[in-house]
Amino acid sequence: MADDLFDKLPATSASESYDGSAIEVLEGLEPVRRRPGMYIGGTDERALHHLAAEVLDNAMDEAVAGHANRIEVYLEDEPGSAGRLTISDNGRGIPVDEHPKYPGKSALEVILTTLHSGGKFSGKAYATSGGLHGVGVSVVNALSSLTRVEVARNKELYAQEFSRGLPTTKLLKAGNVPNRRGTQVTFVPDTEIFGADAKFKPARLFRLVRSKAYLFAGVEIRWKCAPTLVSDDVPAEAVFQFPGGLADHLAEQVSGRECVTSVPFAGSQDFPAGPEGQEMGRVEWAIAWPLWSDGSYSWYCNTIPTPDGGTHEQGLRAALTKGIRAFADLIGQKKAKDIAPEDMITGSEIMLSVFVRDPQFQSQTKDRLTSPEAARMVEAAVRDHFDHFLTDNMERGRALLGAVMERMDDRLRRKAEREVKRKTATNSRKLRLPGKLTDCTGEGSGETELFIVEGDSAGGSAKMARDRKTQAILPIRGKILNVASASADKIRANQEIADLALALGCGMRKDCNADALRYDRIIIMTDADVDGAHIATLLMTFFFQEMPDIVRRGHVYLAQPPLYRLTSGSTSAYAKDEAHRAELERTKFKGKKVDVGRFKGLGEMNPNQLRETTMAPATRSLIRITLPPEYEGRAAVKDLVDRLMGRDPAQRFMFIQNRAGELDPELIDA
Repeated sequence: MADDLFDKLPATSASESYDGSAIEVLEGLEPVRRRPGMYIGGTDERALHHLAAEVLDNAMDEAVAGHANRIEVYLEDEPGSAGRLTISDNGRGIPVDEHPKYPGKSALEVILTTLHSGGKFSGKAYATSGGLHGVGVSVVNALSSLTRVEVARNKELYAQEFSRGLPTTKLLKAGNVPNRRGTQVTFVPDTEIFGADAKFKPARLFRLVRSKAYLFAGVEIRWKCAPTLVSDDVPAEAVFQFPGGLADHLAEQVSGRECVTSVPFAGSQDFPAGPEGQEMGRVEWAIAWPLWSDGSYSWYCNTIPTPDGGTHEQGLRAALTKGIRAFADLIGQKKAKDIAPEDMITGSEIMLSVFVRDPQFQSQTKDRLTSPEAARMVEAAVRDHFDHFLTDNMERGRALLGAVMERMDDRLRRKAEREVKRKTATNSRKLRLPGKLTDCTGEGSGETELFIVEGDSAGGSAKMARDRKTQAILPIRGKILNVASASADKIRANQEIADLALALGCGMRKDCNADALRYDRIIIMTDADVDGAHIATLLMTFFFQEMPDIVRRGHVYLAQPPLYRLTSGSTSAYAKDEAHRAELERTKFKGKKVDVGRFKGLGEMNPNQLRETTMAPATRSLIRITLPPEYEGRAAVKDLVDRLMGRDPAQRFMFIQNRAGELDPELIDA
């Protein structure tokens, strides 16, 4: 019978053969050019400027290590390219002697042409650094049509040039330089990668350079750009050095605004290495509480911006919350036990910078810090200083406590109103969702959440994985109506949209009242595949058009379920996509045999897996969906939604034509 089954299989043509010749081995820096998104997050404007940040971070690492005190940045207008950027420092200079592992190659050439090479792995050359993967400058080299490196060491100048990751000259001696030391890197981003229209934004680079000077008081950074790039926001030349560090930056940011406290809360704390290998590092912070502000938060690790925060942010939140509660106990204010971290930081201007050994980030782009020791270090550093800040001037402490408790009262009032409305709606016969909405009890101490789940199968897993006190589940049938291309009558007649609107309880369009929203978070949880992304896009379009206020206030989130489960022995990990899977195999498992399981959908995950990876607040990862506050920003988003989701198919066709070149031919063939 088995033979009969094989006889029924279709014959495989020669063109479809799959043998050893089909297996590619990418060598050198070829993986970077083939998949730049794995290393710099894409090929857009943000990724282009990420190259500049990588080179500047290397120079900053020399300064933080105490070997350099001056950095120079020079931006030139290179015709036909994004521009020519030169960054130099007066540090030790990249080693130029022969590398022991690569006979005939200098250490400089190895660093520029080999992934995961550098002096920041062992901790001997740098106590703390931003470059930890050894891919920064080699990735810059791989994605540049020209890279020229000059190194001044021992009063000799050495130079070598590269193109697209390969050396085009040998390492040459360029003369005697008795008064020069350090490294100079000049590069021109490759138009084959970033496109012919890509350009460095002088204002963006200028702000980047300026912010780096704030992060380390011991460095002087000199800025220079070509006359053709000068504007009202970008001078031809500037010198940055800020002895006060983050405190200087904050003072400028809140200048002229009235704050709750007359002076900001600013300070720093060094942690020397202990005799038994305890963590060493440094924490610096500056915080102000303006009376009228939406707030802004700047988080850094080893001078690297971490816009998504991370463990250092968690440490700060814990220190401030515990500190204000302790002060309230000191003065006999019992209600302060209900103060939450968001009451402490909402509307505040926060800058936090940490320096730690061997930092761990969520990805190569380093948007989020995950090092557990950072939370402990920040909390230990900030807590004691904050206690003194509050008690050294009791009136200042009382003023801050009063402002925080006002926010607490407002938060609790809004929560109570939503709770009453949610319970009323749940118990009402008018709510036609008895078999679909699985509501939460609302008796937990955490915030309430509604998970919009794709399909009944995933809904069943989600119901078993949820926290019954705070998490509600609403399954929907596949792809909902595209509201951007539907008439108002069709939208009103759609049952899925009607059910969703009833569950949320805040109304739609002109009747939308974000204060009436019955849940604190609306979490779109779909499969980690193309269909799931399509459903999530339709839901985001719905919220943008029908309930813009709840999007603007940050109530809407995207869940991040994994696509793969990787197992090797007793070790397992989850990967959100193919790139993350490759990164885990390369770093976490390091060549071990790995069993890879692919989740075809949320319904295939057992409740424990779904809870651990996607639903439990302590271990999940969410993406918050927001709108730009300014009118022009919202107009740009509306234009994009109309073009991609609206009634005119020609707009979508044009978008696909313009972006067709960005598609991966291998994925198309698959």
